[in-house]
Amino acid sequence: MSGNGWIWYPGDFELYHGMLQNFQREERSYGWPAYWKMDDWRKNVRFCNSYQLEEADRIRVTAIGQGYAAVNGRKFPFGQWIDCREGACTVEVFVGNMSGLPCAYVEGNVICSDASWTADDFTECHPVGMSSLYCDREKDPNEVYYETEELLPVSEEEVCGGVLMDFGRMVNGTVRVTFEGVPSEKASGQTGEDSMGDYPESAGSLPEVTVAYGESAAEATDLNWCYYKSEHVASGDVLRRRAFRYLYIPGCRAGQVSCIATHQWVPIPVKASFQCDDERINRIWNVAKETYRLCSGLFFIDGIKRDRWIWSGDAYQSYFVNPYLFMDEEIDKRTILALRGNQDIVQHINTIVDYSMLWLISIEKEYWMTGDKEFVRMIYPKMEGMMRLLESQLDGHGFIRGRERDWIFIDWSDIDKTGAVCAEQVLLLKCYETMAFCGKLIAADYRNYEQAYEKLKSNLFAFFWNREKGAFIDSYESGNDHVTRHANIFAVLFDITDEEQTCSIIEHVLLNQEITQITTPYFKFFELDVWGKTGHLDKVYEAIRDYWGGMIDRGAVTFWEDYDAAQGEPEQYGMYGDPFGKSLCHAWGASPIYLLGRYFLGVRPLEPGYKTFEAKPRLSYFKKLDCVVPVKGGSVSIKYDGSRLEITSDREGLVT
Repeated sequence: MSGNGWIWYPGDFELYHGMLQNFQREERSYGWPAYWKMDDWRKNVRFCNSYQLEEADRIRVTAIGQGYAAVNGRKFPFGQWIDCREGACTVEVFVGNMSGLPCAYVEGNVICSDASWTADDFTECHPVGMSSLYCDREKDPNEVYYETEELLPVSEEEVCGGVLMDFGRMVNGTVRVTFEGVPSEKASGQTGEDSMGDYPESAGSLPEVTVAYGESAAEATDLNWCYYKSEHVASGDVLRRRAFRYLYIPGCRAGQVSCIATHQWVPIPVKASFQCDDERINRIWNVAKETYRLCSGLFFIDGIKRDRWIWSGDAYQSYFVNPYLFMDEEIDKRTILALRGNQDIVQHINTIVDYSMLWLISIEKEYWMTGDKEFVRMIYPKMEGMMRLLESQLDGHGFIRGRERDWIFIDWSDIDKTGAVCAEQVLLLKCYETMAFCGKLIAADYRNYEQAYEKLKSNLFAFFWNREKGAFIDSYESGNDHVTRHANIFAVLFDITDEEQTCSIIEHVLLNQEITQITTPYFKFFELDVWGKTGHLDKVYEAIRDYWGGMIDRGAVTFWEDYDAAQGEPEQYGMYGDPFGKSLCHAWGASPIYLLGRYFLGVRPLEPGYKTFEAKPRLSYFKKLDCVVPVKGGSVSIKYDGSRLEITSDREGLVT
């Protein structure tokens, strides 16, 4: 970014707030910090810049932490106005902070804290980190500043001896509770059809109540299994930030307790709109938008209720949606930096080997969106560090294998994970390709990655390609020759297969009903991306209407972590052996935004940073269109009335 703002050591803002984010999980009255290694931010930083002043300047330095400012070697306390003479002027700011992020804000006519400053930890010096969210001196980068909206329940009803409040939407924020006239013995959590009893409509004491939360009504009214519950709540209490749609207060009647929710969100503008003649598709797009906005804060998180963690696989798919809704470069970069940590790395991201590889692959995706070569240059040493970790786990064939504490995830599916797993090797191939691409971009040595790519590709086909089945098998070591969709989908997506092999995979795997179906929206994204890439748009359109539309038919106001049409109430809310373990607002559920924008509106960059870009809508699916899709530095407008198509852009470089 350009212009004045707070500065910090690059990446440390993301480490600090990423750790806070990964400590936010709460489950049934206890906190659950993430179970992986998290890197620490630097506690002692020096900021520096040099100027050649044509006239005198007057500056003031504000910092979060202890320290001082120095102008040409002379020291000054923070907060004091400092006169700087014309001529050569070097400004240094030393900040130490043991409990938070060391950062500084310098204001003057010429001298001010901007992207031209450097930061060092007394061993390495880099351009500073900044954010457009922290341009105001009054906004401490150690804090998160939310936009807010007060919400009231859209309905209240007496059920199970208490009051169930429905806010009609997912809320992520605080709740203020006020009440009068609820006897304390009736407000402590009793439930049951006869638990209301006879008691007066008012009481002179100040009782306490229990407030139970739920993404579903079933969860909120189950006091034993709901994820969030606050007990001993007094009138006027403001409860901690949580996610919910429903609130349940047992032991009271309608009108005796009121709850006002303050919904909070990080202000990232939505730059897209979608309207067509298919109202079901319109509804799906809007619910996907709401899902995505809720899961987008300082970082892309998996879901707003259960984990609230930064997962690399979830984030990877969010990077695809971002250009078709926000086109916000900073949230991508914040998430990438928070996930990776410092230079040295000894554990896979989120402990998952494939998530480490998806992190690395995402850098190329980010470059195609932004065209920001300097970000690639800055992150490339950490990419090399990641490759060293991956290559430390290779066998003699160049296949990556999991270690004792590694999680080979891929998907919640029956995958044969004996020994080296095919899907992991396909991801590793793409990592080599990404390293070579980014290395060429910044003039780094990349030839070893190209060589590794060729060796691994040869061995991948030698050991995992089964000619009889016309597909990749999961494991060559188990002897089962088990085929699932996952490795084959990755192979087509990453252009590992030639035309003949791709056709074989489509015939023998993707169109084969005997191959285990994809059930999670997580991998449904990859499967539908393949159908879109190979031109099978009917299947994509049908899946969007049926799969995501099926959740809407169940009353979903945001999209779920998983959906099985065969499940009904209350089984549809369960996951991981927990009756309410399923997240009903999950980032990877928002993929219809990408699928519609990329394959049906046909918008995509032809060169990195959208230097040139195309818009080729598939009109056979629509009778009317009125859509806006963001591109870097502008947007594309697509309008179609059934006979006339109009595509315009406020940016040069459009190809139609």
